[in-house]
Amino acid sequence: MDDGPALPDSLVLEIFLRLPHDTVLSAGLACRQWLAVSKDEFLWRELFYSYYRIPRSVPRHPASLSWYREFKRLFDCIPCVEVQTLKEHHDQVLHLAFSHRGHRFSSCSKDCTVKLWDTERPDGTITMVHSSSMRQFNWGYTQFSQFNADDTLLLVSGVYLGSHHSSSGEIAVISLENYTLLSRVRNKPYDVFGCWLNETHLISGNLHWIGNMTSCSVLWLNKAFQDVESENVNVVKRLFKIQNINASTIRTVMVAHCRRHDSPDLLLDYEAQAQSQPLSHQPLLFDLGTTDSEEDEEDDEERRREMRLQGLSTAHLPQLTPSGLEHVIQGRHSEASEARELETKWARLMARAHTKAPDPNVLSSAPGDEEDKTYLLFTTGSLTYSPHQIGIKRIMPDQMTTSGPVLGEERSTDEFFDSLDHVIDIHGHIIGMGLSPDHRYLYVNSRAWPAGCVISDPMSPPPIAEEIDLHVIDLKSLREERRSLRAHRAFTPNDECFFIFLDVSRDFVASGAEDKHGYIWDRHYNICLARLQHDDVVNSVAFSPADQELLLSASDDSTIKVWRSPRMVRLAQTPARPPRPRSLLSWLGRNKKTTSVNGKP
Repeated sequence: MDDGPALPDSLVLEIFLRLPHDTVLSAGLACRQWLAVSKDEFLWRELFYSYYRIPRSVPRHPASLSWYREFKRLFDCIPCVEVQTLKEHHDQVLHLAFSHRGHRFSSCSKDCTVKLWDTERPDGTITMVHSSSMRQFNWGYTQFSQFNADDTLLLVSGVYLGSHHSSSGEIAVISLENYTLLSRVRNKPYDVFGCWLNETHLISGNLHWIGNMTSCSVLWLNKAFQDVESENVNVVKRLFKIQNINASTIRTVMVAHCRRHDSPDLLLDYEAQAQSQPLSHQPLLFDLGTTDSEEDEEDDEERRREMRLQGLSTAHLPQLTPSGLEHVIQGRHSEASEARELETKWARLMARAHTKAPDPNVLSSAPGDEEDKTYLLFTTGSLTYSPHQIGIKRIMPDQMTTSGPVLGEERSTDEFFDSLDHVIDIHGHIIGMGLSPDHRYLYVNSRAWPAGCVISDPMSPPPIAEEIDLHVIDLKSLREERRSLRAHRAFTPNDECFFIFLDVSRDFVASGAEDKHGYIWDRHYNICLARLQHDDVVNSVAFSPADQELLLSASDDSTIKVWRSPRMVRLAQTPARPPRPRSLLSWLGRNKKTTSVNGKP
């Protein structure tokens, strides 16, 4: 058939702009002209923004070389294809952690075991290489694990068997050379979890109650094992002693090694994003005393009355009229509320008189100062028992070892507590935290409080949203970025909330959720890219530090799922090309050419 007149490139481009991206790629195979138009940067820029629904004010990732490659990265390099399901656990799987090399990972479960897995098999499958049960140490279950910096030791955090209200736990250190148990450290409350400070020292917690609503959290530095020199050298040292008020405690400790980067791994146009979308939450009004609104008082009183009546048997109650019963309950509540308010005021006065004054320069950097800083991060609270604040405390170089006085830096008799260097209020119940690979950014899962809510009773925190907000905090500027991610959901109330572990790779952030899915977002564009399905709550996710196109997810359905990107799946299914045969004549020809160049006969 004779070729007709070719369409102008502008018309072909206009047609391609109205086609799906896969159709554009197929049409580009028809002829050379269409192939050239199908590679047009303006075309892929328009397809990129329309397909991923990204505001056009958000620029392309600075590391990207072209719009086509950026489209392909988000489409083809997301670990969203399930390739394997691991079923060796026999109860809920709570946490996953990769080694720093990415060659192994560990898993913790309600079956009270910690298991180690190998990810470097030639066929690409993952297999279990070791399993340790912690039942012999009176543990109820294992809840968290972490490899030390050189992947020679594994920290395992667990919860003791005991009553429902028990908060005691323990940390165990296991050698990865021969899987022997090296040490055990008490950890209270257990949701401190614990973490590594460096290759040989870990951080644990202890809790001492001073009153009904006031306590003292002590954070300890522990040497992971005892060697010959340990007989003459301290193996434990107190790092910090921090006062808690309103029934709050320090939980979820982690260490961030913050370096002064000239080119951070995350570059976001927050101003453009803030203009394209409204803020996710409004400022809150907090009131630790009584409210001015009679309706708020009646609502709060009704909730407390219901909570108290749920714990009382009507057979043992005196026969009172409704008005009499209400009067008795209001009287008891008034007395309890006044006692709590009085204790809080006393605790604040004690803190002012006996807390070491903060150093205003401890977090700031002088111009040209390239000093690396180590921060201890943890959740805390000042208004209610539910964790709603991120506490930050700098760890100085001389605090990195247990050598020196057992109780750390000497204090005067009036300096009983350590002050926090910085506090960030999240305005909601914090249920997860994770650091970016370079420790520049902290990602925080939280369930927001209602806008304009009033906290009049520390034991009755505000109701929390079902939607989970994923906040981004810059640890260089110590401020929360303006836009939070949202897609995942949770349904448990305040007193039943549990931790959902998230993880961050170079380009992506992932989190579990109570809606039976894991989620993956792009860190630059703040868009949700994939949903990973399970049969129950997803408790933890983990990217391989060696390959962000490999992701693990752990669930209450007792399984660990392995996810790889479509690109990696195709590469694994493509048969290896056999080596090209070399004929004797071609070899002789190349050899003859080489000898002639060298001037040899």
